[in-house]
Amino acid sequence: MEPSQDGADDRIARVRSGDRQALAAAFDEYRPRLAKTVRFRLDPRLAGRLDADDILQEAYINASQRCGHVEGNTEQSLFIWLRLIVQQTLADLHRRHLGAQKRDAGREMAFHQQTQSVSATMSMARCLAASVTSPSLALQRVELAERLRRALDQMEPLDQEVLAMRHFEELANKEIAEALGIEQKTASIRYVRALRRLKEILADVSGLNSWPGRR
Repeated sequence: MEPSQDGADDRIARVRSGDRQALAAAFDEYRPRLAKTVRFRLDPRLAGRLDADDILQEAYINASQRCGHVEGNTEQSLFIWLRLIVQQTLADLHRRHLGAQKRDAGREMAFHQQTQSVSATMSMARCLAASVTSPSLALQRVELAERLRRALDQMEPLDQEVLAMRHFEELANKEIAEALGIEQKTASIRYVRALRRLKEILADVSGLNSWPGRR
């Protein structure tokens, strides 16, 4: 059962005032969803070096230092703020660990452009390519990911992000709207359009016809 509005106001007020107990309770409640964001957005080159729990712990520390910046007065707003902290933490980690490796990224990750964080299209392409189970196609996952990334990059940036958040991170439409600062109706329209385009892309890419996320 979701907290009442008065309860949500009280918890956010406590977090905003720096109440560590309230922050810890909120972070623990949303940890599974925040972990999904980490797994989706983390650059694969760092997967062997950085543990999701360690990343979330760093995000929690960052959140504890920015409690006064919590906006909104709903439980949804609190989750969106914590997710933003996680994304900022990931961007810092990408910069810290990969910023000096722009010329030595690894051939297996050739489809990655050397940016400080992983774009939605790169993450989506990686997830889609990873769904290929055929041994012969598995050897071509890097090439598949590159083709997918190029195709996904043809979408408008906002459509890319809506698709990533809704279909891969599994955020609710109202959460996406708040996170991106758009109307819920706009978020819904863009998701339908982006999903239609994704299905067209998948139909054109050999080896992904049986991707389990297709409908």
